[in-house]
Amino acid sequence: MNRTNTSETVALRQVNDQVDGWVRRALQRTGGGRGAGRMAIALLVAFAFFAIAEPGVFLSPINLQNLMVASPEIGVISIAIMLAMLTGGIDLSLVSIASLSAITISTAFTAISTTDPGLAEAMGIPLALLGVAVGALCGLVNAILISVVGITPILATLGTMQIFNGIAIVWTGGTTLYGAPAVLTTFGRTAIGPVPLLFVALLFVAAVIALLVNRTSLGRRIQLLGANPVAATYSGFRSGRILISTYLLGGSLAGLAGVLFLARNPTASADYGASYVLLVIVIAVLGGTRHTGGFASVAGVLLATLTLQVVSSGFTALRLSSYEYAIAQGAILIGVMVLDAVEWRRPGRNRRPLTQAPRTETPGRTEQQ
Repeated sequence: MNRTNTSETVALRQVNDQVDGWVRRALQRTGGGRGAGRMAIALLVAFAFFAIAEPGVFLSPINLQNLMVASPEIGVISIAIMLAMLTGGIDLSLVSIASLSAITISTAFTAISTTDPGLAEAMGIPLALLGVAVGALCGLVNAILISVVGITPILATLGTMQIFNGIAIVWTGGTTLYGAPAVLTTFGRTAIGPVPLLFVALLFVAAVIALLVNRTSLGRRIQLLGANPVAATYSGFRSGRILISTYLLGGSLAGLAGVLFLARNPTASADYGASYVLLVIVIAVLGGTRHTGGFASVAGVLLATLTLQVVSSGFTALRLSSYEYAIAQGAILIGVMVLDAVEWRRPGRNRRPLTQAPRTETPGRTEQQ
């Protein structure tokens, strides 16, 4: 009898190891890993909790579709800030860039439509590209300040965040602008079955960035620059060019987020996404992005976006205030960073600093590893 139980236990362990291996390989192929696996579990737990707590509201078709409609702009900005954090920096201006992009599109559309409404509608796609270009220009400003001038990323982007916000307020006079090309609003209302096209756009952006980070030389250089700047220098990488490419791409993604916002809601204002700055940082860290740089998971960031959207929707269903949700965001951010710090300092971890310069061997002496 004991032998039978032992053989069954061994068989179960083998099956468990096989399933674990399959899951790990699947997550690694999508640029995931520990962050993605953790967030997949968190998403399922959060969804199940609110579905049980308030099934009538939370599981309604309208609420589930709203979850997918509200996620894209936040998800795209979270992916953008993930790229900056991957280099060991951060970009606090991304939300302001998205706001400026939306304001630019709405202003240009309104100006053209006053004289030629037909031309304004025909310019829908060029106006969307204009919004992305505005984001790229703002990202280039950040890149120059960080890579050329040498300002610390958090200070540089904090300053540009204030500048971009100020430009938006002066531009709009503090009022809300109305108007967007019909091609954008139609895109925002269209769905493939139950899945909105906006959500499909988020999945497409995530797939492209995952390929960039995990399958291209630029992606590998970005990761090495964040993990070990000294090794990147010894490898002959031009860190300035890498940083320019990263912040330029991040700004372009923020400009795209502004386009997606207009597609969802054809209005633009200077206070757009006032609470998003903390939210996207929380999402990036939850998704497995190391705040010191060198590692990130696009799949994890995508799952973290959905998880926090589920939590936000669940708080609304339970009639909890936005202030309580803000408290939850801060608590989640601190909690995850504490857990990561504890795990990093566990016995058996290699704690040698990533920025340590390579050691050289002296003649006649071999270093013991």
